[in-house]
Amino acid sequence: MEGERPHFVLVHGLSGGSWCWYKIRCLMENSGYKVSCIDLKGAGIDLSTPDSIHSFDDYNKPLLDFLTSLPDTEKVILIGHSAGGISVTQATYRFAKKIQLAVYLAATMLKLGYCTEQDAKDGVPNLSEFGDVYKFGFGLGTDKPPTSAVIKKEFQRKIVYHMSPQEDSTLAAMLLRPGPILALTTARFTEEEDDIERVPRIYIKTKNDRVVRPEQQEAMIKRWPPSKVYDLDSDHSPFFSTPFLLFGLLVKAAAFVGCN
Repeated sequence: MEGERPHFVLVHGLSGGSWCWYKIRCLMENSGYKVSCIDLKGAGIDLSTPDSIHSFDDYNKPLLDFLTSLPDTEKVILIGHSAGGISVTQATYRFAKKIQLAVYLAATMLKLGYCTEQDAKDGVPNLSEFGDVYKFGFGLGTDKPPTSAVIKKEFQRKIVYHMSPQEDSTLAAMLLRPGPILALTTARFTEEEDDIERVPRIYIKTKNDRVVRPEQQEAMIKRWPPSKVYDLDSDHSPFFSTPFLLFGLLVKAAAFVGCN
């Protein structure tokens, strides 16, 4: 509704949860904004076992259900971090009329999901330089592709949180869960493009990212140019490392689409 403060909906990346956003949520709510943080299936406090989630539709269902529950007259600013960008894209296809702005934060921004080798090159983190960093789950058997993955604890700070406060990386080490990678790789979108192109998109680049590297972010921006691009001098987790700057950019993004 006109005159109301915008409603921010925050979506975590693979292995994360709504808990990732605790600093941003506090800053937003203290400033009078409405905030909803989503736990995707198998993440956060959702009790589903990640190895049992084999399709992206299933994984993203909590976000789609949340948007379904909103009144038709309500519009939100949807923010996805890392692999949460794929969730944002699917939601924008399904609920374009309810999304005032889509924000990709160090996120996978692929218009049609994982359809080509180039999509995988741009959107899938390549952590091979760090060694054997993943702990895999094999819900379909060890002779089948892994169904879940999480970065091993000894690598998490170095890769994901190297500019973040120590207490935040400690919190993350306690709360990170294996993410359903098999489900994520099934994300492919073939819906009509008209509606999604009507939704403005903003990309927030993280200049010191070791997960979704700056060159990957640039490649995705080039292939599917957003309305605006902002930069943060941050690691992969700006909600921990630069929360005040991130909050400022999100408020600026809201102003960009005339929500204030």
